[in-house]
Amino acid sequence: MRTVHCRKYDQDLPGLDFPPLPGDKGQDIWSNVSKQAWEEWQALQTRLINEKHLNMMDADSRRYLMEQMDRFFNNQETDQAEGFVPTDAAAKGESQGGQGYEV
Repeated sequence: MRTVHCRKYDQDLPGLDFPPLPGDKGQDIWSNVSKQAWEEWQALQTRLINEKHLNMMDADSRRYLMEQMDRFFNNQETDQAEGFVPTDAAAKGESQGGQGYEV
């Protein structure tokens, strides 16, 4: 298992198996972002796409997500899905099989 010094968590953690994006950006993520941080970003990205009704065919939407991704990995404040309230387990990083929404 390959490890990286994760930019988000400032510790050595298991890394991704391959660059998740093409080019320099993908190489940077592969070298400096842990698998855990990437999976957390993917969950936030999905919530942002759904909540904000982003169209991935739109260059502005893609640019917005890339900015949010950079902010996330650099521990800067990111936008959140407005209706999202993490459950206790989701806040602890535990999987419940749901989306983390409380009813």
